[in-house]
Amino acid sequence: MTIAIIKYGMGNVASVQKVLKKLGYNSIITNYAEDIRNADLILLPGVGSFKKGMENLKQYGLIEVLNEEVLNKKKPFIGICLGMQLLATYGNEPTKVKGLNFIKGEVIKINSPKNLRVPHLGWNSLNIVSNQKSELYKPFNKQDFYFIHSYHFKAEAIEDVCITVNYDLEMVAGLQKDNIYAMQFHPEKSQEVGLLLLKTIIDQYA
Repeated sequence: MTIAIIKYGMGNVASVQKVLKKLGYNSIITNYAEDIRNADLILLPGVGSFKKGMENLKQYGLIEVLNEEVLNKKKPFIGICLGMQLLATYGNEPTKVKGLNFIKGEVIKINSPKNLRVPHLGWNSLNIVSNQKSELYKPFNKQDFYFIHSYHFKAEAIEDVCITVNYDLEMVAGLQKDNIYAMQFHPEKSQEVGLLLLKTIIDQYA
């Protein structure tokens, strides 16, 4: 199995590759369409603004191949942090722009009723949503994962939400739709439990 880690100028992809190597998976860091087509699984990490992320995906010519492989061919896909947010229909960081629209929804600024600090930064426990997808994630209920984000994903369809997190308000922490798995937290920074979650998802396709 080969995992294509998308390099598009948004975050440290090397840390993700290091974790995948530790888990025993072969991966390449790439922004070449042919590499993505030849891979068995696609991983889109990222840290930064929604607008810049979409601009960079367009600049590298990645939007078309992602549509082709993820939506049309149903290749397994994992999005992490910004990589989850870019799946939305729209984002608002810093202004409203179109996203990949793989999962219907909008990414909006965190607005804590109690004026808690933004960004949501540090360790927080996951709440696994009780639905048909929850079996995969049950072992991670109430486990602590590492977050850093100022915007959150408002999903249109509740059935796409598999994990939430509470930070004065309930926010989406994980999404799953068909072959698409996405998480707002950083599994690669979440120690052994983060590695186990990645392994749980990837091993379905290994």
